[in-house]
Amino acid sequence: MTRRLVTVFGGSGFIGRHLVQRLAATGAVIRIAIRYREDAHFLKTMGDVGQITTLETDIADPAEIARAVEGADWVVNLVGIFHPRGRHTFENLHARAPGEIARAAKAAGATRFVHISALGADADGESAYARTKAAGEQAVLAAFPNATVIRPSVVFGPEDNFFNMFARLAIFSPFLPVIDAGAWSGKGLYGDGGPKFQPVYVGDLAGAIVALLASETHGGKIFELAGPHVYTMRQIMELTLREIRRDRWLLPLTFGMAKLQAALMSWMPKPLLTRDQVLMMMRDNVASGNFPGFAELGIEPTTVEAIVPTYLNRFRRTHRQVITRAA
Repeated sequence: MTRRLVTVFGGSGFIGRHLVQRLAATGAVIRIAIRYREDAHFLKTMGDVGQITTLETDIADPAEIARAVEGADWVVNLVGIFHPRGRHTFENLHARAPGEIARAAKAAGATRFVHISALGADADGESAYARTKAAGEQAVLAAFPNATVIRPSVVFGPEDNFFNMFARLAIFSPFLPVIDAGAWSGKGLYGDGGPKFQPVYVGDLAGAIVALLASETHGGKIFELAGPHVYTMRQIMELTLREIRRDRWLLPLTFGMAKLQAALMSWMPKPLLTRDQVLMMMRDNVASGNFPGFAELGIEPTTVEAIVPTYLNRFRRTHRQVITRAA
């Protein structure tokens, strides 16, 4: 990959920072296309002088997209949101922008295009997130037939908004919610334990993107990338509480209750739960097995238990006390 020019859209985000670090280690020259350049300055220290550059890019402007991919050998699109705000809607960022970026990359002569979608992308899905992710995939493959689409499960790692969110909530709240269609029913208080997840480590995902960029045999394919184990929502909460060494009540919520809670949270700038997320959780977030995955890339996915304890320990009372004494 030495001296290959790789343009990364959304490079300053959670997945992006891990990908940029991996790409820099290969010797690639990296251009980060981002709305505000200052948000990505911290990434420059991951490479040699001049190896990583930033370019202010409004993905609503085709001319700016074209400028961002000019001369690029390979292009990666990581842009995605969970909470639409203003013109940053699911339709604009998930459905429309990927196709625009793919068309520009093709026109610029790029030979690889990797697009990050999501496990559960479905044109007929209940949630707008799932539907627009599916629309984005279709737009990318129509514009750049040799592109590779990745559908990751919930991504975890030191900066994630999954385990960290639940751990942070446990500090202030006496309970953690467990959304479960079977809660308070004949199946028992917790029903089946809620929707299932197959969390994937961000380092493995970044490694997979690099491997796909370097490969000449995976163009035009869709990959499902998920971790080695499946967990119910209740098991996720139990694991989180165990690692932060806190006792909290697990509050079972039916989907109806969860939708009401999401409605009450909708006024928050970054709501902990939205109605669209509740709709997403009505389906398990696990690999279908119908698409290639880590095995085809020679990558053995990392377990949650191997990584999560290394960053959730900061939420432990004992950890906080040590920091206080040291200060």
